Amino acid sequence: MLLVDPLRFDVDSALAHYAEHGYARLGTLLNAEGLAALRERADDLMLGRVSYPGLFFQLDASTGRYEDAPLGLGWQGPSLDYRKLEKLELDPRFRAWLENPLFERIVRARIAGDIVLYRSILFHKGQAGGSNLPWHQDGGKLWGITQEPELQIWTALDDAPEDGGCLEVVPGSHRGGLVTPLGGVIPPDQVAAREAEAHRMPLPVRAGEVLLVHNHLWHRSGRGRAGQRRRAFSVCYMSASTRCVRKKKAPRVFTPVFRHTREAKAPQAGMAD
Repeated sequence: MLLVDPLRFDVDSALAHYAEHGYARLGTLLNAEGLAALRERADDLMLGRVSYPGLFFQLDASTGRYEDAPLGLGWQGPSLDYRKLEKLELDPRFRAWLENPLFERIVRARIAGDIVLYRSILFHKGQAGGSNLPWHQDGGKLWGITQEPELQIWTALDDAPEDGGCLEVVPGSHRGGLVTPLGGVIPPDQVAAREAEAHRMPLPVRAGEVLLVHNHLWHRSGRGRAGQRRRAFSVCYMSASTRCVRKKKAPRVFTPVFRHTREAKAPQAGMAD
């Protein structure tokens, strides 16, 4: 599904920009066939034509307000109004994309040792425009893990123009760490104190483009354009040494990725090292 040679792509420059600014544009990486396949599968899942035990669903708010999105309902029948679909590593098409060799180069350049997923998730703004997403950070106690992940790779499955649900970021904000120990939505007084509106940078993209996003980077997105869907596939990678510390439910077990390359490089039994 890649449009570029994963071995020749300039990973170093992208990661240098990411380290300084908290994000990096990788350009258009997903080819037309891959784009069509992931779009089709996203709709298959929302409409129930394909299903996997354990897939997570969240419907969008009819009001367009993030705060009104229903919690804990899960699958509510066939609909193209789901806001989130999570655990997409269960699907072979999405799994193939998140394990492509360029993403592996990038991830291994930032994370040592074995790699697992915190999440692989589809964010969807439907034809009614979907809902806004306020300034937030992806981490903190809300995530319930022993160490903060830092690397997310975000793929646009539809165009996301500046006035149509694109990501907006505050460049360099990741260097300040978490605003609150809890993480998640940034309190309005902190948004005002740090003049986020004055420093915001929109990141409009075309379908097939890919972004790197640091978990602690301040980011948000507005509503999409009416009549135009905005689907984006986001994957958070982290070290396999990370553990879940939640108490109310059984601890999560995180899915390993890129194991095929480790296995291929390992010495085979009966062969000299």
